[in-house]
Amino acid sequence: MIGSGILKGMAVTLRNFAGSYFDKERLITVQYPEERIPLPENYRNFPFLIFDGTDPQAGLRCVACQICEKECPPQCIYIIKSKDKKPDYVGKPQFYPAIFDIDISVCMSCQICVEVCPFEAIKMDKDFELSKRERFDNLLFRKEQLSRSNEYYHKIQPVEAAAVDKNLTFAAAAAEAKKKAAAEAAAKAAAAKAAAEQNPPAAPESPGEAPPASSSTKSE
Repeated sequence: MIGSGILKGMAVTLRNFAGSYFDKERLITVQYPEERIPLPENYRNFPFLIFDGTDPQAGLRCVACQICEKECPPQCIYIIKSKDKKPDYVGKPQFYPAIFDIDISVCMSCQICVEVCPFEAIKMDKDFELSKRERFDNLLFRKEQLSRSNEYYHKIQPVEAAAVDKNLTFAAAAAEAKKKAAAEAAAKAAAAKAAAEQNPPAAPESPGEAPPASSSTKSE
């Protein structure tokens, strides 16, 4: 029938209009900002940097590989790599970002920086109340503003953070096992070399060289 699609669309509109007066969940008004609706875990706004431990400088996971800077579509990430190394939260010498800035006035929350990071160092935040009076400098977030603890990450995204910690623990254990196996192989090789130096093999006789004559043969 001509116009049946319009009638179906109007029926949906009427059903939603009536439901807004009788559906209990739709009758509740959230008194923002005193009351807030819990955000879903997969909600994302702008990136932040994760650090382990209590020191945001020593525990920062970022090693300034600059992959996120290169892959960022709007080019809102700016990184300067350090020229030296310093111990991270487990004592391993690592490079670190001397400067790490994100211009959130340009960032489009695409999450590509999160997907390309090999160190699980950058994640998406849920903080959306970031309005400022100044548009430019106040919306340029420095490393100190971007740094958030791993506990904060577990608080806003508990399922994902638990999976990330599990993967990092597994990778660290695999790296430690590989390092241990390499050390054992090097020790065995060194021991074999030392044994070979202490007991050199006898020099083989030249082919065609006659053995020395015995005394009995000479007397005859």
